Amino acid sequence: MRYMFIVKSSHPAEPTAELMQAMHKLAQREIQAGRMLDDGGLVPPAMGCQVSIEKGELKVIDGPFIEAKEMIGGYAIFDLPGPAEALASAREFMQLHKDFMPGWEGTCEVRAIAGSMTKGS
Repeated sequence: MRYMFIVKSSHPAEPTAELMQAMHKLAQREIQAGRMLDDGGLVPPAMGCQVSIEKGELKVIDGPFIEAKEMIGGYAIFDLPGPAEALASAREFMQLHKDFMPGWEGTCEVRAIAGSMTKGS
């Protein structure tokens, strides 16, 4: 089953060099094992936009977005046997943040991917 990990924080900060090195090592292990399928960090919301529908009309809003309580910093997509393995993987990933970015607070949301138009499911 495929899972998306979404990393969010109310107080985003640039990752430390040590955290980046630890995440790279973890990612290489997961890629070589065939579990990590994709990942990426996101640019700040000020560099993005939102397209919404309000009262039947399309609306485009350039960032930054006032309503945002948390910012998504990045994501990863894994192919894992089940929810227990997804939880274990997310815990390991967040432990790196705890170890290499003391004081950082955030969340790794783990969501199963229900289907895909590109994967034919």
